[in-house]
Amino acid sequence: MFSKRKSLMLLAAGVAATAITGMLVAAPAGAAATPSAKFAKDSSWGSGYQARYTITAGSSAVNGWKVEFDLPADTKPGAYWDATLATSGTHHTFSSRNYNGTLAAGASASFGFLVNGTGVPTGCKINGQPCEGSSTTTTTTIVSDTSPPVTTDPTTPPVTTDPTTTTPQQPGSIKSAPYVDITMPTPSLESIAKTTGQKVFTLAFALADSSGCNPAWGGTIPLNDSRIINDVKALKALGGDVIVATGGAAGPYLEYTCSTADALYNAYKKILDAVGGNHLDVDVEATIPHDLVNTALKKLQAERGTHISYTMRIQGDDYGMDPYSVQVLQNAASKGLTVLVNPMTMEFGTSRSDWGDAVIAAAQATLGQMKQIWPAKSDAELKKLLGVTPMIGRNYNGKIFNQAHAQKLVAWANTNHIGLLGFWSTGRDNGGCPGGGISPTCSSISQSQYEFTNIFKGFTG
Repeated sequence: MFSKRKSLMLLAAGVAATAITGMLVAAPAGAAATPSAKFAKDSSWGSGYQARYTITAGSSAVNGWKVEFDLPADTKPGAYWDATLATSGTHHTFSSRNYNGTLAAGASASFGFLVNGTGVPTGCKINGQPCEGSSTTTTTTIVSDTSPPVTTDPTTPPVTTDPTTTTPQQPGSIKSAPYVDITMPTPSLESIAKTTGQKVFTLAFALADSSGCNPAWGGTIPLNDSRIINDVKALKALGGDVIVATGGAAGPYLEYTCSTADALYNAYKKILDAVGGNHLDVDVEATIPHDLVNTALKKLQAERGTHISYTMRIQGDDYGMDPYSVQVLQNAASKGLTVLVNPMTMEFGTSRSDWGDAVIAAAQATLGQMKQIWPAKSDAELKKLLGVTPMIGRNYNGKIFNQAHAQKLVAWANTNHIGLLGFWSTGRDNGGCPGGGISPTCSSISQSQYEFTNIFKGFTG
């Protein structure tokens, strides 16, 4: 979700449900001598589309790839995943991440992105050569394309909800709120709720669109998009609620696009009004004008009683949050802003052999930092202002957050009566790619569908 997530946030703001999650292998005789990159649209709407490039090595291995192309001036990339992006005018360059840059001869990887506008790439090059490769005779064997449909483990029947339940979540009653990449069409909030009984989700991410200080889902999908709004309404009809998250791994952040506190305040109001909610999460994975942001948040909280959380980077399990995150919270405290602190317990350094223990240690270290920021609060009060959000399954640092770790975290959270548990993300909460690389649509470990969602439901506060 987040700087190292999300290619996850994006897995983060805007991850493709149809992104290729595996590799293509086995280059036969006659394969192209140089790598190729093939463009495809996965879906489109009136003002934009979702696309991907599939990179296939030629007869030689590839050690790092770079795909560059031009788009018309009125067409710009939005959220992206499984690559990094550098833009100069109308020229856009996507480069491999550390986990998908090395390809054996004939093997493939892909990256995806959202586009604001209708123009398509032209002048494509991969590693400086035409994207078509030096020949057209390349053939490959598909190991995995898009994530296959995943069915619930027949030994673990799904938990269903009573559709007549319409009691909404009361402010402060939210306990478990896993993240959903709301730019993905599946899984829907309603379907997860009906299958698992989980009724509260964190929607990722609301960003600034190409016009400036105007919020849109993933920076490209309008706030009033019928699929999203109808899904939220269906969830609320089941007694559910949502937290809306801004920020994440890929911009443009509203927090640094809106030039005044009042403009940012109005943008926040527009997001909350769109979903009929009053819970806002600010995911800080880049420097923001935090005094301006906290001024806007204070006004929002004073006028609407909005419940606000900050999702913060973790530097190490014994260290806690990085220094900049602490600085943001110190500024919030100086303004009298009440926030829940949600450490992003993923991709950090640890010497512990058990990743579940490392996640809990990072949360405990964060509590120590919070005590320094809010010295007048009791330990019990600080714990109620603590959230914890790991990344389920395979993490980018090579660690695995498995079911046993989730159960251990839930037990710790219940014992300590903390304020919130979440995870990245429900779209990955299935066993569609056990043993595979990191994917936006599966956890890369063996599990039943929504197994982590059901485990985290055990957190009662």
